[in-house]
Amino acid sequence: PREEVAYVTCTYRSTCIDQPDFLATVDLNPRSCHYGQVIHRLPMPNLKDELHCAGWGPVCGCFDSGAASKRTKLVLPCLISSRIYVVDVGSQCRAPRICKMIEPVDVFWKCNKGYLSVTHPLPNGDVLVANMGDPAGNGKGGFVVLDGETFELKGNWENECEAPPTGYDFWYQARHNVLVSSAGMVPKVAGRGFNPDDLKKGVFGRRLNVWNLSCRSLTQCFDLGEDSLPMTVRFLHSPEAAEGYVGCALSGAIFRFYKSCEANNWAVEEVIRIPAKDVSGWIMPKMPAFIADLVISQDDRFLYVSNWLHGDIRQYELSRNCKPRLVGQVFVGGSILRGGPVTVCRDEELKCQPEPLVVKCKRVYGGPATLQLSLDGKRLYVTNSFYSTWDRQFYPSLVKEGSVMLQLDVDTDKGGLTVNKNFLVDFGKEPNGPCLAHEIRFPGGDAKS
Repeated sequence: PREEVAYVTCTYRSTCIDQPDFLATVDLNPRSCHYGQVIHRLPMPNLKDELHCAGWGPVCGCFDSGAASKRTKLVLPCLISSRIYVVDVGSQCRAPRICKMIEPVDVFWKCNKGYLSVTHPLPNGDVLVANMGDPAGNGKGGFVVLDGETFELKGNWENECEAPPTGYDFWYQARHNVLVSSAGMVPKVAGRGFNPDDLKKGVFGRRLNVWNLSCRSLTQCFDLGEDSLPMTVRFLHSPEAAEGYVGCALSGAIFRFYKSCEANNWAVEEVIRIPAKDVSGWIMPKMPAFIADLVISQDDRFLYVSNWLHGDIRQYELSRNCKPRLVGQVFVGGSILRGGPVTVCRDEELKCQPEPLVVKCKRVYGGPATLQLSLDGKRLYVTNSFYSTWDRQFYPSLVKEGSVMLQLDVDTDKGGLTVNKNFLVDFGKEPNGPCLAHEIRFPGGDAKS
């Protein structure tokens, strides 16, 4: 069925508004009088958590029995406070409530971990949460485990000696007994904002890690290049597929990882590289493509990419020859818009700088960050907050005016993207002031489930 509501994580951190983060419920039913509006807000009981990503708790039964509609618990790990909230969305899908909270001190003492990022349920029913650092903000990758029934913190997933130097995202394919994780950033470095002097110092992650899922052991590591910053990891949806993609934020590269002919070994190859632009009026003379998110359609035909700095969303067709083909592109903001402070001096792709985007009389600031795709692949939703500290540095107008949630209409036959000018969720008009919106989830399952 078509999605009727969405849950969106919203933060007030770095906005100078002293209010708690909240989970927004957005009405997505075109027949509703509240279409495109926030119909419920679930405030967190603490300040400056930085709600970032959201993931589902375990699903009972199999999908053949209709269990896709039984996702009743949404797990919200906090990027800055290291707190974990468990939200009940099953009792009242339009008015969720907090049913469990794990305090940072428990994560610190029991796991020696902090700065929690991405959540996925494991095949055994437990819930896995990736982390970026240790309690002091130094780089330290790995995972913590929650009990799938009680949501109690069980401890670390991997052996202490195998914790990667940094971490952020992960995905797995149970039938191939593999979990793949990305590198991310050192929290205390990222917390200072982006500094070009940090480049070439090894403070940004560059590894892609391959794990044995059942043994919880690290089996392979791939170096994706200096300051590549691999972040978003996506496997193809087919449970038989031994193939996926990882987006590198700072290099603008997307790598395909796949199971090689050698038994139980994996390999990587670069399949996309979005070129940097020569610019003036910016923090560096070259503005890299900044890949903030990836999403793959349910039929494994299309890959969607958000380019947070340049401002475009790209649609690639995934073909059998493993060479993605660009079939759709649209600008929804970014740093290179016409009339802005940045001038593009040389561009390998565009002949002129894009125009600013206005939807329903509102100017859209910021760049595309988080994506979510409807199950039929026809509607691509996007929010424009990446990380509050970097939002404030690169897009101060976004912090002042607040985030938006947009909808792109997708041509699923030939490929193509267009902005739906009749849909806009304006988080600049929140009762407590403009906020920053990030992750989007659908109750019955989505393209990231």
